[in-house]
Amino acid sequence: MLVLDRVSKIYPNGVNALERFSAEIRLGEIVAIIGGSGCGKSTLLRAIAGLDRATSGSVTLDGVAITAPHAKIGIIFQEPRLLPWLSVADNIGFGLSDLPRALRRDKVAGALARVGLADKATAWPRELSGGQAQRVAIARALVPQPEVLLLDEPFSALDAFTRRDLQDHLLDLWADTRPTLVLVTHDVDEAVVLADRVFVMRPRPGRLFEEITINLARPRDRTSELFGNFKRRVLTALDRSLDRNVPDRVAKSNAGEAMWW
Repeated sequence: MLVLDRVSKIYPNGVNALERFSAEIRLGEIVAIIGGSGCGKSTLLRAIAGLDRATSGSVTLDGVAITAPHAKIGIIFQEPRLLPWLSVADNIGFGLSDLPRALRRDKVAGALARVGLADKATAWPRELSGGQAQRVAIARALVPQPEVLLLDEPFSALDAFTRRDLQDHLLDLWADTRPTLVLVTHDVDEAVVLADRVFVMRPRPGRLFEEITINLARPRDRTSELFGNFKRRVLTALDRSLDRNVPDRVAKSNAGEAMWW
């Protein structure tokens, strides 16, 4: 289990980016973190990844404190960040250098096949489209089979059609080994289509405002009434999180199916 216990972050310039964020995220769960600009979403993700150490509070995975990058935690950024001097296959196998060559080759080939890029093994990153490059980044992050995979707005730079395709593709890949996914996004539709729970954050300083359980079966029908209900639920929470007249709270809700509107 991934446990965030009162995680806070104050930067050296005095910016209070994150305040006492607490959550327990179960193995295999998909959680989306959403909120306005400056609410500490990426700061929280970097603390979970061990890239930035929290000022106070703790992040633990299976009882082990995370204070630096950890082999069980992978991360995907908004940009693919592929190494331009390596082929697609070598980019995917970059984190498998400790494995025997034959096993590494088999794992890379399997990963390429799963993301539909078996014919791009020898291509260079510059020869890929944006969607293809992000598929490679997903494959690279998943091939070591991390227990937790963090995603920092991984599809936001892509067009709507490609973004939707990769959302569905990510769910297919997730179903293979069921890692814990923690996704930062600005896209309400993306949060509802992917997540088991949505954490709505309030800005300045960033803190948890509302937790919404998305109890919809997968695959999710984006055109269904229930899906629309959950989207409105998240949008309402986002609007309220920006209203200073609404007091802080940490409310849990699964009321997507039966709402007053």
